[in-house]
Amino acid sequence: MTDYRRLRVALLGAGAVGSQVADLLRKHGDELADRAGAALDIVGIAVRDLDAPRETDLPRELFTTDAAELILGADIVIELMGGIEPAREYILQALNSGADVVTANKALLATHGPEIFDAADQVGASVYYEAAAAGAIPIIRPLRDSLAGDRVQRIMGIVNGTTNYILDRMDREGSDFADVLADAQALGYAESDPTADIEGYDAAQKAAILASLAFHTAVPLEAVHREGITQIDKNVMDAARHAGFVIKLLAVCERIVGDDAAEPTGDAISVRVYPALVPREHPLASVHGANNAVFVQAEAAGNLMFYGAGAGGVQTASAVLGDVVSAARRHIAGGVGVGESTRANLPVLPIGRVTTRYQITLEVSDEQGVLATVAGILSEGRVSIATVEQTVLTEKNGDPGVARIVIGTHRALEQDLSETVDHLAASGVVERVVSVLRVEGD
Repeated sequence: MTDYRRLRVALLGAGAVGSQVADLLRKHGDELADRAGAALDIVGIAVRDLDAPRETDLPRELFTTDAAELILGADIVIELMGGIEPAREYILQALNSGADVVTANKALLATHGPEIFDAADQVGASVYYEAAAAGAIPIIRPLRDSLAGDRVQRIMGIVNGTTNYILDRMDREGSDFADVLADAQALGYAESDPTADIEGYDAAQKAAILASLAFHTAVPLEAVHREGITQIDKNVMDAARHAGFVIKLLAVCERIVGDDAAEPTGDAISVRVYPALVPREHPLASVHGANNAVFVQAEAAGNLMFYGAGAGGVQTASAVLGDVVSAARRHIAGGVGVGESTRANLPVLPIGRVTTRYQITLEVSDEQGVLATVAGILSEGRVSIATVEQTVLTEKNGDPGVARIVIGTHRALEQDLSETVDHLAASGVVERVVSVLRVEGD
């Protein structure tokens, strides 16, 4: 190997991703040095428990419980601990000591990103986080660098592999939610407590990161509208399939232009996560299993699709190591780091100000005049009907049975739709509002 300058690399965390990163750095050190222009020496791995089992065989002398001491003198610090604290404290310490930071910590960046990026700017360091939004999929650099001269209009992302695995199997096999969730847990796709995945928290964190990059605006996590998939059952999935849709948990980041934004300052953005109906001919409809995909619509570049593994130790390690090589190249070239571009300061609209199409599924009394009453309530609420399909579920001798009505709407304002659904639920003719799903990608 060429006699390269040597860079000290400190690794915080040796879980599924961290252990793979350490192993690959050791196995492919010469090759990575050729690409980076510097030898990458792991000077230590900070862990909570020295004796915990690891997925890879690493020398015990590398491990330490003193993360703060390890960070001192490091040129590059890789944070793969997860969580907010002490990860935030260690990252700030690393930046203040002059090190560049590589992290996959989506929760931390979604909640404390501006603070961390500002700290990096103050000392001329850089923060790299390709693995924080979609695992192995390269999406951060395309949004931050490749599309920096374009105008991103919209992002639709399947950014959580657990929910995609569940919804995909429910769609293709007709399986029940609870059964598929149990399988996902057995396979390691879902945690024993799956709340972060199935309630959309994980996807919301990634949506905040993607929107901040795409629209050059700091998007706080609390501004992201979030819904999970627990209300999706076999009947809802069957209705979607019959109508030509597949259901996906989507992260939608959208620029709302001019008059449509209803803002005196002009453009605004919307960032939201929810299960949505996607036409089966749309590229996102063919994303199966635990894979992720991000569909980007840009003014000049047009439609772009990024697809691949959204999780997994070795897959995510690939993205981390790409960042490590980039950080090493910056150290060799010298100069200050490139800061984040979040100066657009576009307002983030609440969900009620968004317009889209909807599919409303109702259970009603199967008697004359019910459909006319439902149509009247929708009309009064400024919600226009596009399609209606009615199926009789039960029949009784001499008494009204129960029918299911599936209504497709034209584009409507979310606030109008929400109020109208409340009126339907209280109307006396609707026995149950089964589901309300948005239509995206049509």
